[in-house]
Amino acid sequence: MTSESLHSAQTPARRTVVAAVGAAGLAVALTACGADDKASDNVGSDNGAGGNAAGTELAKTSDIPEGGGKVFADKGVVVTQPTAGTFKAFSSKCTHQGCAVKGIANGVITCPCHNSEFSATDGSVKKGPATTGLAVADITVDGDAIKLA
Repeated sequence: MTSESLHSAQTPARRTVVAAVGAAGLAVALTACGADDKASDNVGSDNGAGGNAAGTELAKTSDIPEGGGKVFADKGVVVTQPTAGTFKAFSSKCTHQGCAVKGIANGVITCPCHNSEFSATDGSVKKGPATTGLAVADITVDGDAIKLA
């Protein structure tokens, strides 16, 4: 009697079942990762998440200190003024593990969870553990008002 005769013709082999379950699990995991990436790409857009409405006034230009910035947690945005009169905006979600950044001083945005540091000028990584910079958010400066674009 061979091992093949122990399986009926209509019962899948154990290897087939294990491979199918593994492939399904991988597909679910990859789909979940892809969804997270898309959500972070839409910072500053009117996507219904976090109340980001285009044209919403975030602050007055005088509220953002030169060389520093301000985190708008409810909008998921951090606005900086790296040099006098130049305003930049980025996602306030750290790319390392998703914590909200908190401190902005001396041209550096800091995440309190693992001390990743990002440039207030372009959002790039200055110090890890984060390996990817903060996503750029669209803002406009209209007179003395800073608004989500």
